[in-house]
Amino acid sequence: MTPPALLLGAWLLGIDGSPPPLINVCWDYGCDRSERLMVPADAWAAIHRRLREPPPDAATERSRVAVAIARFEAAVGAQTGTWMDLGGNLAGSGQPGQLDCIDESRNTTGYLHVLAERGLLHWHRVGERQKRAPWLFDQHWTAVLVDRTDGRRWAIDSWHRDNGERPYVQTLEAWLDKDEPEAR
Repeated sequence: MTPPALLLGAWLLGIDGSPPPLINVCWDYGCDRSERLMVPADAWAAIHRRLREPPPDAATERSRVAVAIARFEAAVGAQTGTWMDLGGNLAGSGQPGQLDCIDESRNTTGYLHVLAERGLLHWHRVGERQKRAPWLFDQHWTAVLVDRTDGRRWAIDSWHRDNGERPYVQTLEAWLDKDEPEAR
């Protein structure tokens, strides 16, 4: 029989032998609520497995990062009650656990920083969050990845989708122009 201390140690350590990351997350529109959480070991192991091997190109890495962001959201959602967050602002308006684009962009940027700090971004670095504001009442925020090879910036926008679904990934220029992301 395995001693409880060994089981706890195995649960606390991630796949690479390091503990799963602690991450600051926020929710309830404009980050009204926030908490520092440990990413569950099983979720971290899945994220780490997906990103540990360098991908052949930046596009493959962005695709893998999108899946990782969805996994982070699902794991955090189970701890915060945001698992039932619906894409956009109108669908879940007034329901607990909803996120707006400020919450989504801050959380996604935090997840990206964890990936960078753990050496899991091979083709990209984390950029500054970006805002588009074509009109006073139509402001929107996104997280950003910057391609290390050509400097191109990519919007990683999870606000449009329900919790745990892959975020939209498109060039920042297209995002700023409000172009529809490509279907996946």
